[in-house]
Order: sequence, then structure tokens, then C-alpha cells
Amino acid sequence: MKAMILAAGKGERMRPLTDGRPKPMLPVAGKPLIEYHLERLAAAGIREFVINLGWHGNQIRDGLGDGARWGVGIAYSEEGWPALESGGGIFHALPLLGGQPFIVVNGDVYADYPWSRLVERARALPRADLAHLVLVPNPAHNPRGDFVLERGRIGNADQPRLTFSGLSVHRPEFFAGCAPGHFPLLPLWRRAADAGQLSGEVYEGRWSDVGTPQRLADLEGALAATRRA
Repeated sequence: MKAMILAAGKGERMRPLTDGRPKPMLPVAGKPLIEYHLERLAAAGIREFVINLGWHGNQIRDGLGDGARWGVGIAYSEEGWPALESGGGIFHALPLLGGQPFIVVNGDVYADYPWSRLVERARALPRADLAHLVLVPNPAHNPRGDFVLERGRIGNADQPRLTFSGLSVHRPEFFAGCAPGHFPLLPLWRRAADAGQLSGEVYEGRWSDVGTPQRLADLEGALAATRRA
């Protein structure tokens, strides 16, 4: 099984911190954010990673190397700039991801999620499902949420919703009919949900979309408080 970390974006809302570096390389409690994903997924048994590169992508390649520090292998999917958005970036990397369900993690989120659970979700993904999303209670910056979750199935109804966490599993077949280029994931998720091919779960532990300097500071404060406790 493989995991892809999405790391090509610029992080406009994080400026000026991202003017000269990619957002996943911003330090959180003294360690680049992306390294938390590598460590935790490696501990859950993932040995092969794909990371897409766009904004200052050379810094990610130089900082992580071939993955040997974590006992894993890293393949890089070069997108150049501007990057291809989430959907286009994964589609571009499909030749590196193989033919089985794979994990996808946004490089700019932090989660104390039990990663072995996501590995098991990928291994046991029903053949009829094209993807599985981890949802979280709505944060202050996304009060309306993204999706409905009912009995493990994700829907698009306009009723109390949850927010996509940035953690997911996808089959390569999820991208059937797509063409190379820039495109987001959301329309594809909507289509899969309407077709009954999208499963989900809710995670209520520590999670942060590290999208602004204030959220980064809040996360560092929370982690420092945990260490002191």
C-alpha cells in the first residue's frame, strides 16, 4: 500500500510565512509539519510514499530526501508551477501510486488520528466504494461543513454537516474519465457521494487545518500545553 502527501500548494493564507518555503515544511513544535505524516504513517506500516512538488518543491525534496531516515521510500511527482490542484495532482501521480487503494493526506493538516485505522480502511475498502473520507466536527473557519455522514455513508444533503479533514483513501478508478490538467477533488467527491460510492467516518480528536499564521500559533500552543501536562 502507498500513501500520497499533497504538498504542492502555495499557502496564500499563510503568507508571509510561505513566501519563501512550502507550507508543509513550516515547523510545528520544532519539526516540519510534513514529517509528522511520514513518521506516523511509517509507524502504521506504510513503506512507500508519493509527494507532489510545486511551490518551492526543491525544499521538500532536499529536506526529506529518499525517505531513508524514516525507513521508507519517497517518490516525487513534479508538477512545476502553478501546481495542478488536488485532483489534478493526484491524477498526475497515478502512475506512481499503483493499482490498489492508496491513502491521501493533505500536507498542511495536523491530526492525532490513529493512522493504522486508515491503513485498515484502505485494505478493506469495499469494491463498490471509490473513496473513504475522514471527517471532523466543523471548525470555526468552516461552520457549514462539507458533507453529511449517515451510517458510514457520505452524502451531499443540505443538513448538519461535517468538515473534510484532509485524510482519505482513494481507488485509482475514482479518477476514471479525468484528463490531465488542473482540477479540484470536490466535484469528484460530490459525484461519488451521489452514486453511493463514498464512505466516511468522523474523528473527534486533535486536528488542525494549519491554514493561517494564527492557526499555526494555536496548534503550537496546544502542543506545548500537552507537553507540560
